[in-house]
Amino acid sequence: MDPYQESIFRAVKEALAEDIGRGDLTSLACLEPNPLKAKLVAKQAGVLSGLLAALYVYEVVDSANRVTPRYRDGDHFEKGAVIFDVDGFNQTILASERVALNFMAHLSGVATLTSRFVERTAGTNARILDTRKTTPGMRILEKMAVCHGGGVNHRFGLYDMILIKDNHIASSGSIAGAVQMARDYLRSRDFRIQFQTEAEKILIEVEVTNESQLREAIGARVDRLLLDNQSVDSLRNMVRVARSLDPSIKLEASGNVSLDTVAAIASTGVDFISVGAITHSAPVIDFSLQAGE
Repeated sequence: MDPYQESIFRAVKEALAEDIGRGDLTSLACLEPNPLKAKLVAKQAGVLSGLLAALYVYEVVDSANRVTPRYRDGDHFEKGAVIFDVDGFNQTILASERVALNFMAHLSGVATLTSRFVERTAGTNARILDTRKTTPGMRILEKMAVCHGGGVNHRFGLYDMILIKDNHIASSGSIAGAVQMARDYLRSRDFRIQFQTEAEKILIEVEVTNESQLREAIGARVDRLLLDNQSVDSLRNMVRVARSLDPSIKLEASGNVSLDTVAAIASTGVDFISVGAITHSAPVIDFSLQAGE
């Protein structure tokens, strides 16, 4: 398995352990084991994500269950669409139902909300980024859901990018000082031993809140600037100044981004817009498992 599949499988095992435990007491008590055919039906339109997790759920609970998808992750679907068919036994299909639906509902919600942000920025160069504001244990799944919705992943964790923020700057005395310390560390033996990667693969981003900090960060030759909590007018000015100093610098806007404001933010010329809400506040998509073909 690749890391994505391993993460899904681990999440599925943990979810089943907390939901089924020793077994589905009600189904075992009330149902004779008989063959059952069922289908997953969308009760509203959306963008699909979480399909592989749902497939793993049915497989782990009972290897005799057979799921036949009609859609793929990243596909748009309408209300009433049959997402997949499942053929197996009543006891284990019902035992699998809630966990499978939990994955599908949440992850499709993330993909769907992401797609709405992407739609609002159509015609601009801005890409929608996720953040580290993810459900513990679900980060890879939620970040893949962002991709299914047309977004782009920011750093996966603290280990794959340097993002210098206000507390780092305050501790080191200046932006230039913090950037120099970061570069010194990336050249160190400690970095090579602990992170097992080349320094050239690590981007350096700096959070700035005013034009003075922006100029200092560009002077330090960083890869990306995070323009945090700026008004649209301020963003437009900072983009203009940044492009005049370094046309190749990548610019990311963040802070209280909503569906109502994202189009105006994108129009300022930033390259990326990071949106925590797409993972931490996405409404679920409603699905229903229905017996019968």
